[in-house]
Amino acid sequence: MASASLQFFAFILALFGVFGDITATLLPNWKVNADVGSNIITAITQMQGLWMDCTWYSTGMFSCTLKYSVLSLPVYIQAARTTMVLSCILSAFGICITTVGMKCTKLGGDTDSKSHACFAGGVCFILAGIFGLVPTSWYTREIIANFLDQTIPESSKHEPGGAVYTGFISAGFLLIAGVIFCTSCFKKQQGAWIYPPKQHHFPSTEQESDAGYNLKDYV
Repeated sequence: MASASLQFFAFILALFGVFGDITATLLPNWKVNADVGSNIITAITQMQGLWMDCTWYSTGMFSCTLKYSVLSLPVYIQAARTTMVLSCILSAFGICITTVGMKCTKLGGDTDSKSHACFAGGVCFILAGIFGLVPTSWYTREIIANFLDQTIPESSKHEPGGAVYTGFISAGFLLIAGVIFCTSCFKKQQGAWIYPPKQHHFPSTEQESDAGYNLKDYV
């Protein structure tokens, strides 16, 4: 019962991780630059994401431009696009597989099949968490490096946006969920290895039968 409750808790964490992963991939605020200028009325907030760049004006105007050219993008943005999409796909697969393998569901067949499915879903979550953690870390490193570079003007410097933090948190949820699913499947197998099933032998009965057979031969 405790293992089933733990798996259900991990499944909830994985759901939050999947939704956060998809949200972070689509949000345009991976890095933000707020340029107030000399007048608050002309304040501009520039946001850059993986797929589009957006500008928000203090007057209420909001405009976005899609990034059509892939080859013109920096390497870390291209890598972030690929790894975040892979993270979303793997986490979605993990949700489908663990739904079959969880102990609280009636899908997946016998106990061994559900255990294997649960382990496979946990591996998917771990890989999704790694694929989500790598681009957010790399993206944050590039933002910090540009911010500390003295040769770059202040107007071109950015700070990490909400999508980066969402990606970090989602990757953590997926990693925790994957570890819980994998360890919950290992507990039963480890117990079977440590305490193997006892084999019942009846040597005394066999000896008595042999002894009785021998006595009949001598009579």
